Amino acid sequence: MAADLPRFEEASVKRTDRCAMQNSVDPGRIALNGDPLKVILMEAFKVKTDPITGPAWLDEDCFVIAAKVPEGATKEQLPAMLQTLLAERFQLFFHRETHQRPGYALVVDKNGSKLKPAQLNTNAADRNAGKVRLLFGVGGIKGSITTAWLAQFLSSQLHVPVIDETGIRGAYDIDIAWDPASDPDTPSGTASVFTILRESMGLRLEARKMPVETIVIDHIERLPTEN
Repeated sequence: MAADLPRFEEASVKRTDRCAMQNSVDPGRIALNGDPLKVILMEAFKVKTDPITGPAWLDEDCFVIAAKVPEGATKEQLPAMLQTLLAERFQLFFHRETHQRPGYALVVDKNGSKLKPAQLNTNAADRNAGKVRLLFGVGGIKGSITTAWLAQFLSSQLHVPVIDETGIRGAYDIDIAWDPASDPDTPSGTASVFTILRESMGLRLEARKMPVETIVIDHIERLPTEN
């Protein structure tokens, strides 16, 4: 597998007791400082944490990786390079499985969309023009976004797959917030999210069973081979 994938010119991999997750990506180098191995796997396969199954220590053991990117390589090739590195240094073997999981489809409510087309401020002095602001403490989002982006955001908030089936194109200005703790019987405050989407945006989350690809770790060494 590794021979067919792009690879870093050189790489240093060390275990660390300091899980800091202070990362940087420059044109010629990447530095992952204190990332749990699960997070590195997520970057290698471009998935969230749920679609990776493996030993519990993947969430606990952290590593420092410094790697030199080959000249002319693109950002899109970095995940494949990480996969090669994991195969060579951690003896990673895996397979993919597809399972049906509960999720949601983002659709237009029966009374129609209430979305307002984005009015992007083109004044260069306005540094916030067109930017998206995520609200913490409360759940929420403010900015000019597409419904596809909104579906991805909702997926990260609700911890289940959310797909965009609105059929709506273009960017829209939204400003919504909800209290994640407003409904103690519903995880992540999903009842409040449902209400906000319908009342403010004319959208609805429809429960679905959907196929989700899972990365199953068949084998991975806890200690990498030496640099």
